[in-house]
Amino acid sequence: MIPLSLRARSGINGLGFPVIVPQTSQVLHSLILQLDQTQWLPSTDLKALQNQQLALLLSHVWANVPWYHQRLRDARLTPGKSLNASNWNALKTLSRSEIQQAGTTLHSLSYPPEHGNTQETTTSGSTGEPLKVLRTGLDALMWQAMTLRDHSWHQRDTSGSLCIVRAGVQPTADGRWLNGWGPATNALFEGGRSALFPINQDVAAIADWLAKRNPDYLLIYPTVLAALLRLLQEKPINLTNLRQVRTISEVLTRETRDLCQRVLGVPVIDLYSTVEVGNIALQCPDSDNYHLMAEDVLVEILDHEGRECGPGQTGRVVVTSLHSFAAPLLRYELTDHAEVAQPCPCGRGLPTIKQIHGRTRNMLMRPDGEMFWPAHGKTDYRAVAPVRQFQIVQLAADHLEFRLVVERPLLPTEEVALTNTLMQAIGNFSRIDLRYFSALPHGKNGKFEEFISMVANDSSNPSSRPSAN
Repeated sequence: MIPLSLRARSGINGLGFPVIVPQTSQVLHSLILQLDQTQWLPSTDLKALQNQQLALLLSHVWANVPWYHQRLRDARLTPGKSLNASNWNALKTLSRSEIQQAGTTLHSLSYPPEHGNTQETTTSGSTGEPLKVLRTGLDALMWQAMTLRDHSWHQRDTSGSLCIVRAGVQPTADGRWLNGWGPATNALFEGGRSALFPINQDVAAIADWLAKRNPDYLLIYPTVLAALLRLLQEKPINLTNLRQVRTISEVLTRETRDLCQRVLGVPVIDLYSTVEVGNIALQCPDSDNYHLMAEDVLVEILDHEGRECGPGQTGRVVVTSLHSFAAPLLRYELTDHAEVAQPCPCGRGLPTIKQIHGRTRNMLMRPDGEMFWPAHGKTDYRAVAPVRQFQIVQLAADHLEFRLVVERPLLPTEEVALTNTLMQAIGNFSRIDLRYFSALPHGKNGKFEEFISMVANDSSNPSSRPSAN
């Protein structure tokens, strides 16, 4: 297939090849051409380029963000000192609460005007800690470039139709389509159309909407996709045009991937991103691994003692956005956990992770204090009882609440069977309460978490170390 970068819209009439893109889009086009090359660099060369950019960022921080100065001194990251692994690892990680408390004192006194205008964005606050971040036009440009890399890797036809089911959108009028897929594609490519649907609607309504649209591509959250697939197993719809499902915002399980292939006959392509730093990792086009976007973000996967994790190990995700000069985030701890992968067989030098496990609050604490990732998501509760939706909340070290949406009142034997099935998946707890709901709403951010721990824990404590699943 012709690379996406060579399919860009020409800015000169009568010239379709080689393409000369419109002047307003030339910087973005230049970036994606560079990304086509940098993905194949050896990991050592990519690391050297990251350090080069990191040195520029640290120089800017010294000149413009006094809030960081004491931390940098403590780590001996002072002007004129060479950057190395030792002093970088000595820099204290940045927490979400520290960013909130710092407020505008974390903003730069000035930043290069070529980076464009700033825009304040607010995170979803799924952890109960909403966060405002300042991003520049350069940040937006890098996000667009990585989005186009994702389209290129997975050979999407940007002239096709895209249905988007996500939070914070107004539904596209029935029967109407919007022009384009969004800022990244609209800047460089002709054609394509999209339609939007709010994610907090009934799954049956989503299925009906998709049946009418019959898109080429679908973008959706993993938990809603899983519920949709279960519905379509019983009530199939006509989605003959569908080529690929894209997922964002939540943890995607192997079970949902496999279910999508069985029910819809198409693959699921996942993406890992945050509002604070943009696209962090894209799914490899040749495997289910995720490649970190090393050209834009420095990602560290750290164990409970702050050491870099090796292949097969799971640790905390710590990120540094290499181009965020308006409000730099140095070693920002996301509270996500991910598993490091072996070097990907695809040959790309980009660092690789195997799986994103979720946030610390999605870890279960056993009564003895051990923390682990619960395997409940692999359990088919519908094989035991008519469960439409479930959520497990840990209220105390020995107390779970099993929240259920069911198609009919359950028999006592079914309740016992459900409880036993849950215990087989996650272990014995002295108290498991079943609680029934007419619906389990998504959070204000549109996300839904199947497991939430309300038990306080410290991810830096050795007893809180997650196990690699």
